[in-house]
Amino acid sequence: MSTSTTISSSSSSSSTSSSTVTSSIANNKNEWSIKASDVAQRANNPIRKIVDNIKKPEMARPLIPLSLGDPTIFGNLKAPEVLVRTVEQNLKSYRHNGYIHSAGSIEARKAIATRYTLPKNPLTENDIIIASGCSGALDLAITVLLNPNDILLVPRPAFPLYATLCESKGILIRQYNLLPNKEWEIDLTHLESIINDEININQHRIGAILVNNPSNPCGSVYSQEHLINILHIAEKYKIPIIADEIYGGLVFPSSGKEFYPMANLTTTVPILSCGGIAKEFLVPGWRVGWVCIYDPLSVFQDIRKGLFALSQLILGANSLIISALPAILTPIPDSDDAISLENFHLDTIEQLEDNAKLCVEHIRKIPGLDVIIPSGAMYLMFSINFTQFKDITNDIEFAQKLLSEENVFVLPGTAFNIPGYCRIVFCAPSDKLEDAFTRMNEFCIRHSQPEFLTNTFSSFSLIDKDNSKLSTIEPRTMDDPVNNNRNYNNYQSTTPVDDVKNITPPTMLFPATVQQALNNGNIYEASKELLQNEAREH
Repeated sequence: MSTSTTISSSSSSSSTSSSTVTSSIANNKNEWSIKASDVAQRANNPIRKIVDNIKKPEMARPLIPLSLGDPTIFGNLKAPEVLVRTVEQNLKSYRHNGYIHSAGSIEARKAIATRYTLPKNPLTENDIIIASGCSGALDLAITVLLNPNDILLVPRPAFPLYATLCESKGILIRQYNLLPNKEWEIDLTHLESIINDEININQHRIGAILVNNPSNPCGSVYSQEHLINILHIAEKYKIPIIADEIYGGLVFPSSGKEFYPMANLTTTVPILSCGGIAKEFLVPGWRVGWVCIYDPLSVFQDIRKGLFALSQLILGANSLIISALPAILTPIPDSDDAISLENFHLDTIEQLEDNAKLCVEHIRKIPGLDVIIPSGAMYLMFSINFTQFKDITNDIEFAQKLLSEENVFVLPGTAFNIPGYCRIVFCAPSDKLEDAFTRMNEFCIRHSQPEFLTNTFSSFSLIDKDNSKLSTIEPRTMDDPVNNNRNYNNYQSTTPVDDVKNITPPTMLFPATVQQALNNGNIYEASKELLQNEAREH
């Protein structure tokens, strides 16, 4: 037999053997049937579903992400020096590298209890369960109070995690409406009607009412009176409260609002309050949150046992970060650390409040948009009047086109179950926000109906030919909550549209580009240039 014949025969044999192995593997593979669990398949994050389907453009101008609720993303908001130093010292001590109690160390739980104890609802370390971030705390609170097919009442709009957690566990949600024309207060009539329907008609068990104050995504802060009215409903129907109060330390002084912990307004309603260090101390990646058990009537005894049992599923949060909690939550009064933390807090609030004001001032000058003034947190919602746009029909389309054309990323309200709005996170430095709103101005002008651009132009400062004075529409300010929403159906310019062309433009009032456009009778270009210049000047 020749060498070539031997090789050919060997090759043929090898090929047959390989084919047999492949066939065997395929048959073996078909014998396996492995599927994700029901819990995994039910897990769904509405924000991720929308964001992942939005196409990210490649543009020369840098991306300005006003979409992600991470205050650290731009680097202008930094964690307090006391916290960083304490973590560094504790790391180098090698005393915080081991396992701790699944609900957190005694020292850390005592610090949380001391910080958040209330006159009407005092706390001890036995009322505290530390979790992996506030989201982990919410997971514990929802899991301990509700079974599959129970109902959790949540706001609309709302942080989508509430629905994600419930759906993964087979828990049902019902959404009660928030009222944008009342600074996102809860529609109490709607809330109570849902409760009555579910109890009397659908015969479902309502496990809890979830109240988010201050609000993500709205930036609203509820009054004491409004919170008491919510508690009255909870008391009437004997439904416990889950209070998401992670933004309780971020309220703007000029808003005239004050944060009231719900547990300090009742001596009857049991409350699980969820908080953490992520936002107030600007360390969302450090993943430490907690549940405070406020139980004035001692009706949460089983719930307390359940929470401590559930905490054993992941054996607690990060031991190193937990070790720093006493230093930042209970510093020695009037010490250097206490003063440093107070200054840090005031500086953070000032930056966020200034950014909120900047956002409101700019958005209200953009055609087709309006905004409800935020009173706290780091978010606001702006509304979109689609009748003013020639080729934008919904909030997802608005967000997609804004990203594609201007590289500015905002989250559509549909992600929060409130179409027709978008959410902005205003943690960015002021120059980034200025740039973003300049681009949004250009975008909205480009897509606006021509007649609305005429109205937009005529609503800005113009010469009053009769007495040579400026006629202006007074701007609404951060502390003017009465006129938070523009009524587009009744919106009227102070100058008739047909008369705009006939106005003699003042020589010194407008920049040269605006002046030239007016001389040429081109209202579109004049409006565009005027808005662009106003955006750049703020």
